[in-house]
Amino acid sequence: MLKFLLHLTPLGAESCRAVSAESYAVPPGQRAQSSSRGLLFGEPGVRIPSVPEPSLKTKLNPLPPILTAHLFPKLDGMLMELLRSLAPEDWERQTVSPKWKVKDVAAHLLDTALRGVSIGRDGYVAESPAINSSVDLGAFINRLNSEGVTVYRRLSPLVLIRLVEVAVKSLAEYHASRDAYATAPYGVSWAGEEKSPNWFDTAREFTERWHHQQQIRLAVNKPGIMTREFYYPVLDCFLRALPFTYRNVSAKTGTLLRFTVSGECGGIWYLYRADEVWQLIEAPTGEAASETTIPQEIAWRIFTKGIDRQSALAQVKVSGDASLGLHVLGMVSIVA
Repeated sequence: MLKFLLHLTPLGAESCRAVSAESYAVPPGQRAQSSSRGLLFGEPGVRIPSVPEPSLKTKLNPLPPILTAHLFPKLDGMLMELLRSLAPEDWERQTVSPKWKVKDVAAHLLDTALRGVSIGRDGYVAESPAINSSVDLGAFINRLNSEGVTVYRRLSPLVLIRLVEVAVKSLAEYHASRDAYATAPYGVSWAGEEKSPNWFDTAREFTERWHHQQQIRLAVNKPGIMTREFYYPVLDCFLRALPFTYRNVSAKTGTLLRFTVSGECGGIWYLYRADEVWQLIEAPTGEAASETTIPQEIAWRIFTKGIDRQSALAQVKVSGDASLGLHVLGMVSIVA
């Protein structure tokens, strides 16, 4: 089992409500039905750098699945409460995303929910451009995002809120309908996967819904979703990108790296060098070559390009091999 660090939250910081590590597991008897479609965050035939599979001889216990489909309705309900509470001036407040204000983020949440339902549930793909690399994929997704924000930020806040409510409900229903363990049509590209199970694609989408809502909350100073129930699975999903992030980092077989997100929502993740690949493991095997500690308040911002490197360095602590431990600051767990 993963170990967790429990720290007192600094005065003035949002506190994580204690929830067990199993809180995001689907309740017994609620396994979803199979669905053969997935969201368009990759393209058929796209070849992106991937992480080789460890050999059976060296493969250690992998991390368990992250089941989040049942959390969508609750998170979406909090989004609707948040949007309805905004004052007129709040909609134009700047977020940590340099190009987006609060209204832009809300427009993006509407756009991606509608696209997700259209593509995933209905199998409707409006365009399939030639994509030959992760750079091409990022450019395509960024263009779609920009176009969607441009269109939907033209709407009044009231119209935007009502459309978001319908869209996120349909998206949540779609993710609840998927067989969590079936293969998703598209891999989670930022984790270096050409093929991913549906649970990983759904968890990836959950991180999108959470971190964009958190951007709004941070901008208008209205905390509420940095709880263990929501934030721990987001962190767990983000950190599944560690093997891909370290794919070009050399180390001798058996090297162990420890990553701690400090705070009540955080935990400890272990990255192990097995043969010629890195892999995440549940329990440590030997002494760590480096230990990196990241405060929970900035962890999500590091992995979503919401904080600059120097500001992050001032708050991150590393012991042991600093070059190994600090490489994580370059990890990006979104398509960007």
